Amino acid sequence: MGAVPVVPAPLRSTPSAPSVPDTADPLVARTVAWFDDAARDLPWRRPDRTPWGVLVSEVMLQQTPVVRVEPVWRVWLERWPTPADLAAAPTADVLRAWDRLGYPRRALRLQQCAAAIVARHDGEVPDDEEALRALPGIGEYTAAAVRAFAFGRRSVVVDTNVRRVLARTLGGTALGAPSPTAAERGLAAGVVPDDEATAARWAAASMELGAVVCTARAPRCGACSVADLCAWRAAGHPPDAHAHRRRTQAWHGTDRQVRGRVMAALRAAVEPVPRALLADSGPDQGQVDRCLGGLVEDGLVEQDDAGRYHLPA
Repeated sequence: MGAVPVVPAPLRSTPSAPSVPDTADPLVARTVAWFDDAARDLPWRRPDRTPWGVLVSEVMLQQTPVVRVEPVWRVWLERWPTPADLAAAPTADVLRAWDRLGYPRRALRLQQCAAAIVARHDGEVPDDEEALRALPGIGEYTAAAVRAFAFGRRSVVVDTNVRRVLARTLGGTALGAPSPTAAERGLAAGVVPDDEATAARWAAASMELGAVVCTARAPRCGACSVADLCAWRAAGHPPDAHAHRRRTQAWHGTDRQVRGRVMAALRAAVEPVPRALLADSGPDQGQVDRCLGGLVEDGLVEQDDAGRYHLPA
């Protein structure tokens, strides 16, 4: 799931608030009803979930699909069921447990977040959005999501899936702009129901609809519970007006790929690894050196006095 900045929801009667289409209320009601029957059974949604488990899931799900996150999340929560457990863990163990989720700096930030929760909040995840945003690695989206999904509170939760649902159903466009606009943020805030429980349910339901039905490349309009409300469908599914502005992320031969190979080698190693044994991490040895330097600078890798590399002690 991708993180998007959000703003506090304005009252619908506020003069400066953007106009909310009349279809917004039935959109919310029918999406929530659909979600009640169709929601995927994910462990961080179950009644026995903890706020910490929800926070961990949100960090792991950033730019990473559910199918890869769920098994790692389960192992992680068995091993470190509370922020205090993770805060006290060796960093090398944390990075090994992160495995192949990618963007391993998230693991470091999550451990720093756990330490801050222990120091500032007696080991309990706060339900206040401002307090959540003050934690290391927690931005506006994640704070809003934790508030909604862990505590059932009203917040404006907007990720790429929600943006797409609102762009199509209410905006009549295939996809939103590459970066969120003020009008888009205001529209999202105006749609959120006033009731806290319904607002939290809408946050989860709209995200799920975008993830499994209103997908980016192959939307399943025939299976959509709000297809008759969709302005994009009514307009004949016009193409993405911003397609020329979107960048596709390369992978093969990039620094991201080389960094991943280096991290995989160090996770598997019992002893520090000489530079020569990391030579196959990339075709360009200058690139390998650059990536090693970046990993050291990011705090993901350390170098001993003999010049060998290892995960942080």
